[in-house]
Amino acid sequence: MLSTAKRVFVSLTLAVAAATATSGCKKSSAVSAEKASEHAAFLAKAVETDLSEVRTGMPAGARLLQAYFEAGEFQDATAALEQLEKTRAKVQDLRVAKSTFFALVDGKGNVIRSDQEHDALAGKNLLQAFPEISRALAGQFVETRGAMDEASGVRGRKDAQWLAAQPVGAAGAVKGMYVTGWSFSAYAYRLENQLRSQIRSSLEQDGKEPLVYVFVVVDGKAFGAPITPEVNAQTVERQALVKTEAKTPVKIELEITGREFGAAFVSTPGLGKGTGVAVLRSET
Repeated sequence: MLSTAKRVFVSLTLAVAAATATSGCKKSSAVSAEKASEHAAFLAKAVETDLSEVRTGMPAGARLLQAYFEAGEFQDATAALEQLEKTRAKVQDLRVAKSTFFALVDGKGNVIRSDQEHDALAGKNLLQAFPEISRALAGQFVETRGAMDEASGVRGRKDAQWLAAQPVGAAGAVKGMYVTGWSFSAYAYRLENQLRSQIRSSLEQDGKEPLVYVFVVVDGKAFGAPITPEVNAQTVERQALVKTEAKTPVKIELEITGREFGAAFVSTPGLGKGTGVAVLRSET
């Protein structure tokens, strides 16, 4: 007969062994899915912060542009760029905003100048791609989505954009718009880099960094960073989870080209209906 102390010791030993075995048998994709869920929640909060910066900063920026629009002299592209740069520099929320472009737009919806290095937007009319910004010309702050090649953040595949338009008033009338936004592909790249930085900061010494991909999902379409394999985006799009309005992350396990991944998706209502962030993660 075993003594009481020995029976307790044996029971504890068996319990630890069982727990270890269970942990050791956990699939790599299951671990990845759990982590991907945490990443998606982290990025959803980042999106809300990014939107808040734009919403707070744009009215302040528009006030600084009143004199420029009142003068109505838009022919000098260099002067317009200086206005863009000075305005952003003077507003803290805009200085740190994650936008991929800022632009000055006249009262007909034509881009006077953007801050892109190669300004493909200059002279283009925004109303066709973003018809809702007509409300900004009527005096309302507008957030909308659309697709315009000149604002794309990736070559060789489709992209689309989120845009915010702030009316600029002078002498009691709307004279134009102060506009900002981001390409979904470029924004996915920024979120992916933010996630990788967060992962690296939390890794234990000699820990292996996982493989991660981030997608901004809009109406079932997954927009990834420019170098993201297209098969990954297509796999994300095929998952039913991107069609849900998930307030908390939904996770699944899957395989892509023979490699185990965990995936998670969460809605981002601040970006509009039918949007969200998806994360693919694979252990290395």
